[in-house]
Amino acid sequence: MNLKTEVCIAGAGPAGTLLACLLLRQGMRVTLVEKLNELGPRFRGEILNDVGVSVLERHHLLERIAEEAVLPLQRIEYWEQGMLTRALLPEETDGNVGVHVPQKDLLKPMLEEALSHESFSYLPGHTVKELVTDESGRTIGIVAACQKTGQSKTIISSLTVGADGRYSAVRKLAGVETVTTDHGYDLLWARIPAPQGWESVIRSSVEEGQQLHLFTQARGFIQIGWNIAKGSYAKLRKESFEPFIGRLIAAFPDLENHVREHIQSWHDFVLLDIFSRQSETWIKEGLVLIGDAAHTMTPTGAFGLNEALRDAEQLAEELGFSLINGDLSLRQLNEFVQERRAVAEELQRRQLEMEAEYAYQFSAV
Repeated sequence: MNLKTEVCIAGAGPAGTLLACLLLRQGMRVTLVEKLNELGPRFRGEILNDVGVSVLERHHLLERIAEEAVLPLQRIEYWEQGMLTRALLPEETDGNVGVHVPQKDLLKPMLEEALSHESFSYLPGHTVKELVTDESGRTIGIVAACQKTGQSKTIISSLTVGADGRYSAVRKLAGVETVTTDHGYDLLWARIPAPQGWESVIRSSVEEGQQLHLFTQARGFIQIGWNIAKGSYAKLRKESFEPFIGRLIAAFPDLENHVREHIQSWHDFVLLDIFSRQSETWIKEGLVLIGDAAHTMTPTGAFGLNEALRDAEQLAEELGFSLINGDLSLRQLNEFVQERRAVAEELQRRQLEMEAEYAYQFSAV
């Protein structure tokens, strides 16, 4: 089975879905391929900063997200030895230090709009297996296989976009090399219901030299992000669970009942391998990488999601001119890459600095 489109996007996360939506508004034919059948799985970076909010507002998408799914966060609290010692209030007049939106809710209005266009094709549950190239080596499409039936589809396109995340299949198939930076830690995620009366805050602590965060989430949840030494999880799981969870309770004793009820074993945590990564190139003839596929970031500072949205917005602007003029050469796309790469590299440097200086946020240091 063959399909023909102008732009084929691999990855229906925030970057890929927003790009599809914006290109469809410009009258382009777009195919969006996603390996998962589920829309917006949990345990991903979901905090919007000013960059992400501005992108969504410019395109009238923030207003279409369900009201109960948009939660402005009021302040950042720093806790030591089970007590609040300092609070960071927002400097801006918007009155928050970030906005939590579950990824499923973020993607829903974008995908709904995309599906309203006859020029849009959506292929969930499909895995990118091959890149299709012409005699010159230019990418002219992909081969995607349906995970349920095994049937393959060849999608021919003027441009292929790899928006398929930190382990990008498109990047790998294109032979794009990467430079990876080890940040010295991995991250354990867990989620518990928020107690009644809980405020929309971020809490931070340092436990045995490692960062521990609580992020209030929309719809009444708290996400726990706990740094552990790089590669230590296998050994940690062999140890008793009680002393480990006891450190969380000691850091935030008012949550003891909720923690003990909802986190009872290692199985209640999800491990995230932490690293930052920069692709050697973001573009090849007929192909562009954006978001985590181009510049993987750590959760520090919540930059990844927001810069992925900005990648999509700026690429859509560039493609609006390039496709109309019939010129999708590297020369045309290079300006987009140079500008966005400079921003991504600066933020990756800033993440390393923020992680190194984290302990100095606490009054006792």
